[in-house]
Amino acid sequence: MPNSPAGGQLPLPTLSTVDLVDSSLRSTGSSDSAGGLEEGDTAPQRKDTGQLKEFSTASRLSQVAVGFLKVCGLLGSLYFFICSLDILSSAFQLLGSKMAGDIFKDNVVLSNPVAGLVIGVLVTVLVQSSSTSSSIVVSMVASKLLTVRASVPIIMGVNVGTSITSTLVSMAQSGDRDEFRRAFSGSAVHGIFNWLTVLVLLPLESATAVLERLSELTLRAAHLQPGQQAPNILKALTQPLTHLIVQLDSTAVIGSATGNATNHSLIKQWCGIRVETGDSEECDASGFCPERNSTAFPEDKLPCRHLFVNSALSDLAVGFILLAGSLLVLCTCLVLIVKLLNSLLRGQIAGAVRTVINADFPFPFGWLSGYLAILVGAGLTFLLQSSSIFTAAVVPLMGVGVITLDCAYPLFLGSNIGTTTTALLAALASPADMLLFAVQVALIHFFFNLAGILLWYMVPVLRLPIPLAQRFGDLTARYRWVAVAYLLLAFLLLPLAVFGLSLAGAVVLAAVGGPLVGLALLIILVNVLQGRRPSWLPPCLRSWGWLPLWLRSLEPWDGLVTRCCPTGACRPQDPAVKEAHCFENPEVLASQPL
Repeated sequence: MPNSPAGGQLPLPTLSTVDLVDSSLRSTGSSDSAGGLEEGDTAPQRKDTGQLKEFSTASRLSQVAVGFLKVCGLLGSLYFFICSLDILSSAFQLLGSKMAGDIFKDNVVLSNPVAGLVIGVLVTVLVQSSSTSSSIVVSMVASKLLTVRASVPIIMGVNVGTSITSTLVSMAQSGDRDEFRRAFSGSAVHGIFNWLTVLVLLPLESATAVLERLSELTLRAAHLQPGQQAPNILKALTQPLTHLIVQLDSTAVIGSATGNATNHSLIKQWCGIRVETGDSEECDASGFCPERNSTAFPEDKLPCRHLFVNSALSDLAVGFILLAGSLLVLCTCLVLIVKLLNSLLRGQIAGAVRTVINADFPFPFGWLSGYLAILVGAGLTFLLQSSSIFTAAVVPLMGVGVITLDCAYPLFLGSNIGTTTTALLAALASPADMLLFAVQVALIHFFFNLAGILLWYMVPVLRLPIPLAQRFGDLTARYRWVAVAYLLLAFLLLPLAVFGLSLAGAVVLAAVGGPLVGLALLIILVNVLQGRRPSWLPPCLRSWGWLPLWLRSLEPWDGLVTRCCPTGACRPQDPAVKEAHCFENPEVLASQPL
């Protein structure tokens, strides 16, 4: 074969040859099938087009139906979430209300401002209700067991203790580190704001009594008359379910604090009395009347209708049962809420929701966005009649990334204002002999939160809770056990330690607490100077390298906690595994250069 190339290799067809073959085949196939198409093969094409239209319509209807079911599931989960918070509050009242009443009885301890502050924190943590704690304070002031000046630190402690609910809710999102970072920073910013406000206003109030005098001036300028209780919209929705589980006697804790306590159970047994129809205008057609006094005979009383009526269990046992059940329902509902939000808020919808919620006004009026968020937070809290429920609902939204920390901060501040307006309206509904004291305590609470907004929000440079909460969130995302340590230290162990020292006397409290507080302030000052002005420090303080590792780093403590942790939840995630998981995502792969 003289014409074959060297090596016996045949020449490959060029691109033009392949194109010609393909085009000739396509033209042949089209010419062969032309007659068939003319004779009536257009019907299958129309049929296929109709099937596509029907398929697209059916898929759209299924998407709408699935979206509607997801929204219904989200609303139902939110409803049971709120009901579980109510039951959780009842459980804590059963477990700790009598102890709270015993704490409030010690007037010698209450005269110390620091002891009054930690008592307010402890009692609010025990009963999980700032309204109950405020009612105890109002009753003690009205009964002359407590002066108005001594009640101011307790009200500050009540304001701090109410932030524990959002912290507990954020713990349920600890499974995902990114969600936990955002959720815990949102709950921490509320507590940090309250603690910073207390650190400024408690010494100022002890020295000048500014809040007490301001509330007195406001009372003198106003002419108060007893009014009616504000309607509680949320209670009207949740009580049909929660009252079937348990009902508590709301006057038992207050009576325990004021010295009028009885030994009967806190669980309500009688919910009304039966009289003849027509004897009272308050009775309905069946003869049921609300229970107004205790003069009715037992056969005239109507028993309540809940699970623990005439139960042989003690209040402590019922409290533990309700605590376990409410925590189980709360965590389950919270997981469902987070999953449904992640499913609903995807793609363009998520972007649109984030844009609307975190939107700012145009350039000259951008500073108004935060103040509008404060008004929104106050209004929603006033409608819900509970700051704990509002903050507990915002924290999961922060975890999934719908609300940013900068936008949530003014919402929390507005929630503080909203709960004080609710307390003020409740105070106006008090009896005439307690009206002035109740309104003055509510005004002190209002001015305390208003002063906090003036301190930590009016000037943008002084919005310290936001960067502190961000750093705290990063720390807890890396070491998740720090969140549990913060919860125990800030709301239980530290207040208990201060309360125990206050029982020994003000001198012992000052002798032990003074050096510790001074040492903490010195460490904070040295850390700030190390980062900004290290030349101002002596050479030995420009670094903490001379200290043992367990005193300057959390790594040794993290290793100890990791070894003691029964599961792998405490162990940090492997960066290689996380990187591999990220690169399995098609969106991440598409964003990477080849």
